[in-house]
Amino acid sequence: MKKLIAEFIGTLWLVLGGCGSAVLAAGFPELGIGFVGVSLAFGLTVVTMAYAIGHISGCHLNPAVSIGLWMGGRFDAKDLIPYIIAQVMGGIAGAGILYLIITNQAGFEGVGGFAANGFGEHSPGGFNMTAALITEIVMTFIFLFVILGSTHSKAPKYLAGLAIGLCLTLIHLISIPVTNTSVNPARSTSQALFAEGGWAMGQLWLFWVAPIVGAILAGLAYKYLSPETNN
Repeated sequence: MKKLIAEFIGTLWLVLGGCGSAVLAAGFPELGIGFVGVSLAFGLTVVTMAYAIGHISGCHLNPAVSIGLWMGGRFDAKDLIPYIIAQVMGGIAGAGILYLIITNQAGFEGVGGFAANGFGEHSPGGFNMTAALITEIVMTFIFLFVILGSTHSKAPKYLAGLAIGLCLTLIHLISIPVTNTSVNPARSTSQALFAEGGWAMGQLWLFWVAPIVGAILAGLAYKYLSPETNN
């Protein structure tokens, strides 16, 4: 239960910190943080939680990460579903807090896209479904590859959180224009529930399928390169 609570809190922070920066600060007149700021915000949520709860739950914060670690022989199958449920619920809680903040702004007129992930007309750069699939699969593959490598018993200790956070920052710098960057089904689900118009829920399937496929491929690839199991 302590692990699940840690995953809940960690994923709440990832959504509130990352999506919150996108919704509240990215487009602020003249002082907005833009794509670079949002990318850094997502990376910082992972870095901070890696050192806060990494020793408790492993700091997955993402169903794709849990699945990738399982495929790589680094996570117990019996914990998979409970972790995913805790992550999704934590993400929804983080989005709920963000929603309460936004709706109490003077002159509130609606949440709009609410930093939800999308493709086609809902892609920031107008990229189609094929581009979105490729991007999310490849970015999640690299993310899991870095996670599996940096947390290996032979990797430099205490630096894994920094490597993982910087990797997520780079992933956002690359892929925000394509899909608004998911690589995390919990993050995508939480925002889709609150986005206006219902389109985000209609496109949500891609942001579950693609990250999971990328994570599975990364788990298999890293297991092949480093066959011994390390916890």
